[in-house]
Amino acid sequence: MIKKSLTLLAGASLLSISVPAFAEVGASAAAMEQQEEKEMTEGQKMKALFAKSDEDSLRRNPIGALFRGDQRYADQLGDYISDEYFAAEKAAEEAELAALMQIDRDKLSATDKIAYDVFERNKKQALKGYSKEIMDLTVVRPLNHFSGFHTFYPNFASGKGAAPFKTVKNYEDNLKRHAQFITLIDKGEVRFREGMESGVVETKLTIGNVVEQLATQIGLGLDGSPFMAPTKAFPDDFSEADKTRLTSEYEAMTKKIFASYQGMLDFLKNEYLPVAREGVGLSYMKGGEVLYKNLIENTTTLPLEADYIHNLGVSEVARIKTEMEDIKDEVGFKGTLSEFFTHLRTDPKFHPKSRESLTQRYYDMGKLVDTKISEQFKVLPKSPLEIRPYDESIEKFQAGGSYQSGTPDGSRPGVFYFNAYDLPSRNTSGITTLYLHEGAPGHHFQISLAQENADLPNFMRFGGNTAFVEGWALYSEKLGFPMGLFDDPYQRFGHLDDEMLRAMRLVVDTGLHSKGWTRGQAIKFMLDNSSMGETDATAEVERYIAIPSQALAYKIGALTIQRLKKKAEDILGDNFDPREFHDQVLNTGALPMTVLEKKIDDWIASQS
Repeated sequence: MIKKSLTLLAGASLLSISVPAFAEVGASAAAMEQQEEKEMTEGQKMKALFAKSDEDSLRRNPIGALFRGDQRYADQLGDYISDEYFAAEKAAEEAELAALMQIDRDKLSATDKIAYDVFERNKKQALKGYSKEIMDLTVVRPLNHFSGFHTFYPNFASGKGAAPFKTVKNYEDNLKRHAQFITLIDKGEVRFREGMESGVVETKLTIGNVVEQLATQIGLGLDGSPFMAPTKAFPDDFSEADKTRLTSEYEAMTKKIFASYQGMLDFLKNEYLPVAREGVGLSYMKGGEVLYKNLIENTTTLPLEADYIHNLGVSEVARIKTEMEDIKDEVGFKGTLSEFFTHLRTDPKFHPKSRESLTQRYYDMGKLVDTKISEQFKVLPKSPLEIRPYDESIEKFQAGGSYQSGTPDGSRPGVFYFNAYDLPSRNTSGITTLYLHEGAPGHHFQISLAQENADLPNFMRFGGNTAFVEGWALYSEKLGFPMGLFDDPYQRFGHLDDEMLRAMRLVVDTGLHSKGWTRGQAIKFMLDNSSMGETDATAEVERYIAIPSQALAYKIGALTIQRLKKKAEDILGDNFDPREFHDQVLNTGALPMTVLEKKIDDWIASQS
């Protein structure tokens, strides 16, 4: 899972891409513009559109710039919640799609046709999300325990996230962003009240978790708050006067954030929870069926039905279970598969002894992968990869692991986070697979290689879709086999256990949101079919409840990439090179599945 980041040349950018060398000095602006338009190829027109779209989006969504290391809008967090913001986003999508339709696709190069198709699909899908039918079901639920600025912003603003803290201005910019963060929290209450009026509400479960999250953050106090962390790590060149002033200002602003948190907490606890829905799935929410269908297409990039996905998941669970039985027999365990799961959950040898020992295991895995990775890839990321446990203040509600992208120039590394909360529930048999997925060659390779490729338009360098991003990461887990990382049968079982997790997601997510499953029913299914501990299974199910359909994309995307690889192997035979295949998959960013399949088919034809 990647940590969600919000993501980007002004009016001049359209001109700067293709100013003709022969433009006469002194010619009128109108004449120059006409000449430029005349001389621009269709590809140049499209690149100019992409550049302007990107720059306009950065202005509307300034936090996306910071994630790239662009500090032009560093004093702004952004709106993201008002009617005016959504109207501007929708208008931009409509205008940019209309501009794209003026470009003759048939006159583009093969690579530019890919970019055209991705841009077109992105705009059309975004416009579906901005329709009144969908907006009425989403805007009025501005946050839950897995999706909301209160889950993202504390780390972002702590000095450990994407925001820089090297200059006095960096520190002052952060204070200005704090003020906008407070506005987002306060406006969130307004949106929740609109949902109370329309009958579209969140679940008691998710909101109860938000109440606990807010209480936990308030309970840290000034001294323990991540919002005060930058004042404990001032750069050495700061004057004592600046340190004193900034510390005082940070204390005052953090108190205001806590007050906003308390207001939201009181509202949710006393007014919203009593009217929140008991049923955890979207099938229990007004308009939920329509929303879930839209979400499935958005996350998988395919027009799939919930029933098809559910049945696919059931089939995959059965296949993986058979392979698990084989490993159980291989290690000589006498008992049922369920008893083997219990053995893996309870035997101390499968659990880390300390945070430090778990951290070292991941360090060792990273070094081992580094020695093998060139066997599968001809292009490696320039950006370094760091390995860290989650901060203890947020780890309870985090997934088992996640990835935070670095900057294109490598000045901020990519980070693989792992969860060290409740160590007895953490199973060391999954270390290899988790690192391959979240670190290298999973999210770190896919995201870094895209954003380091300056030949791509920015929406392809920095954008993407869940099916490709998470599908690639899941596919990457299987690369442990050709790299010789699964000789240990328990690590191999851990791989199957994680693959089982993704297969179970197809069953559980659709069960919750289209078949009326309960939270308890979903947790039991996961415990019955894997060695997951109850803590992890509960966190996973509550994640699916909070962000419907997102978990479907992993398996759908991975199965697509696996199928395309097998097609290439079958057709190319001895001429198949995994390094070339992986380059083709990754060198144009995160493509929708339909676009990726067309690209790989064309590549296979060119090779054969």
